[in-house]
Amino acid sequence: MPNLFLASVDLSEFVAFENVNWPNVQQATVETIYMTLLSMIAVFVFGLLLGLLLFETQNKEGKFFQVFYYIVAVIVNIFRAIPFIILIVLLIPFTRSLLGTMTGPNAALPALILSSAPFYARLVETSFRDVDKGVLEAANAIGANEFQIIYKVLIPESSPALIAGLTTTSIAVLGFTAMAGVIGAGGLGNLAYLQGFQRSNPAVTLVATLVILVLVFIIQGLGDLTVKLLDKR
Repeated sequence: MPNLFLASVDLSEFVAFENVNWPNVQQATVETIYMTLLSMIAVFVFGLLLGLLLFETQNKEGKFFQVFYYIVAVIVNIFRAIPFIILIVLLIPFTRSLLGTMTGPNAALPALILSSAPFYARLVETSFRDVDKGVLEAANAIGANEFQIIYKVLIPESSPALIAGLTTTSIAVLGFTAMAGVIGAGGLGNLAYLQGFQRSNPAVTLVATLVILVLVFIIQGLGDLTVKLLDKR
């Protein structure tokens, strides 16, 4: 029975790599890396600032700080809650007015940043909370100002967790680029959809999937290595 089953399945279409346009795969890979890298630079900056604002204002006394924390938290939660594929559609008017187009790798950047920065901000906030309060109190006791505590104590002490969170966010962004590709942003998602799915060429979809997996392993490996180098324990 197994032999009859295998004989009835045409495996040639799944391994017909001669139907893969390798220059297109290379271009799509470059576009995916471009979207992921530029997005993550912005996500790191905005996520770090948002996470710091959440951390610094959460336990501050005074009505102003409470209101400020509530506003920032609501904004972060809203953008975290919207599924990426819906967010990129909602941002079409904004993206078109900003960039003049809704296609190509650049068109995906606003949605990638706005969906991922709030997610990373919460990871940053959690990382800062995990810093030993005794270390912060000691820095404050020797006369360090707020900026010095943040720059010389809080961020260095939480750097392994910050990098681990950045690694997790980068892999999520890589997945988002594949979804953005379906609506014309380019990259491996666009390649798998247009040249793989729509043209009934599963070899292209398989290659695009394998390349994304390789990129995920590279990101995770670099992140784990960096965390290991930064971790003082």
